[in-house]
Amino acid sequence: MSHGRHVTMLTEGTYPHVHGGVSTWCDQLVRGMPEVDFNVIALTGSGREPVTWELPRNVYRHTSVPLWGAPPARRLRSGLRGKARRSFTETYEAFLLSLLDPAPGSSRGFSESLRELALLARAGRLTAALRSESVLRLLMTVWTRPGLATAAAQPTIHDALTATDLLEHALRPLAVRIPPDSVAHAVSSGLATLPALAAKYLDRVPFLLTEHGIYLRERYLGYRSAEQRWPVKALMLGFYRELNTEGYRQADLITPCNQYNRRWEERGGADSERIRTVYNGVDPHAFPEAGPEPEVPTLSWCGRIDPIKDLETLVRAYAFMREELPELRLRLFGPVPAGCEEYKLRLEKLAAELGVSEGITYEGRIEDVARAYAAGSVVMLSSISEGFPFSIIEAMSCGRTTVSTDVGGVREAVGDTGLVVPPREPETMARATLALLRDDERRAELGRMSRERVVEKFTLDQSVDGFRHIYRELAGQPVLPVHVGDEWTQRLADPWYKELAAMGHPQTESGEGSLR
Repeated sequence: MSHGRHVTMLTEGTYPHVHGGVSTWCDQLVRGMPEVDFNVIALTGSGREPVTWELPRNVYRHTSVPLWGAPPARRLRSGLRGKARRSFTETYEAFLLSLLDPAPGSSRGFSESLRELALLARAGRLTAALRSESVLRLLMTVWTRPGLATAAAQPTIHDALTATDLLEHALRPLAVRIPPDSVAHAVSSGLATLPALAAKYLDRVPFLLTEHGIYLRERYLGYRSAEQRWPVKALMLGFYRELNTEGYRQADLITPCNQYNRRWEERGGADSERIRTVYNGVDPHAFPEAGPEPEVPTLSWCGRIDPIKDLETLVRAYAFMREELPELRLRLFGPVPAGCEEYKLRLEKLAAELGVSEGITYEGRIEDVARAYAAGSVVMLSSISEGFPFSIIEAMSCGRTTVSTDVGGVREAVGDTGLVVPPREPETMARATLALLRDDERRAELGRMSRERVVEKFTLDQSVDGFRHIYRELAGQPVLPVHVGDEWTQRLADPWYKELAAMGHPQTESGEGSLR
């Protein structure tokens, strides 16, 4: 059955430029549906990031959209004047207030403002509008409005410049065009949803949202250590909060990869009837039983060297275990992404301070990932944020038991086949792992149960089939109505907005592929 549609996959900082769990999931999805044509739009940092995945033939187009660097010349048209400038000022003031002083239980101000900003972005006028002096003055006025928490922080012009620059870069994806005959699939919340939201507002393109990690939670974690002052943090976290809520409200379907995410989404305002949990899956043939454990007791970890993986906790736990098992080894498999080099140096310094450097090896990226799990007696995970981690279900498929932190969908994945401990508690992690290392019979039984659990619940075929049915459903049914206020409807009738809409009208792309 053909509906004349195809899929636009929207990523941020992952596929096809970076290896890791979400990128693995994207590649599995694309390769698992050769009958579906994919248009991949990847939000990147500079736009110079290399493609690290070999794209299959059904990816008919890949576009990198850099968030940083100078904007394309087409976005630097002249500033707004007259009525257009006054309309933008009203819109932007409402936008700022929605971030800093949202009305309880309502996101209408953000939603309507974002629609108007999307029109400006498509017309190539948003960047110039945001770079005007009047925008800085407006932000200072809103920040210092009586009753707002930011007023007491005495924001500076430097704060206003910093915040405006961050917002301008964050809003660039609004200018991205999605073919109107496709299904827009954002594979995370946050900035990847901006092109899907613009396409939903202006072209009624069906919008599918998948969450792995909880994007908003990770933004809060990241901004705890950010260098910006409080007014800047308040504005940006308000933006991510409202954007997260808007994505939940506007998506035709939301597909979390675990029940933990589902509960978060429901609390964030998503309609429970539009949420379907689709677990990540692995191919049990690609991750066969690992066989005998290494002769020397060994802990294995697999992932990217990144602060969110909290490898400091793992190193501290390892040092604690070494006091009782001096022969114990820790093998870390995975790449060091650009920007995380300093974090690896921190880990090496910590290991040296704890006197365990000689027992830890950094193995780098490994082609045959199953070998990384086979290298350990126990497979470890120490993250402070996860969705439904591949490293755990892959290790389970290999018949290895795990010790993991209780974040995201980890407990759902592991069930009773491994041990789950609180995050950021190295001694608790160490004691749980030592208990497994001392009990060969229990470790072997948990490994056997782990593989059985994967084969029963978490296979790749089950996961891909779930999305195949969802794509067909969204391609063939009327999409949910866009939530539009009366004021927005009136503004779209204004000749200036009609002109903007015409200037931003996307070129229709036929897309030879379809969902069959």
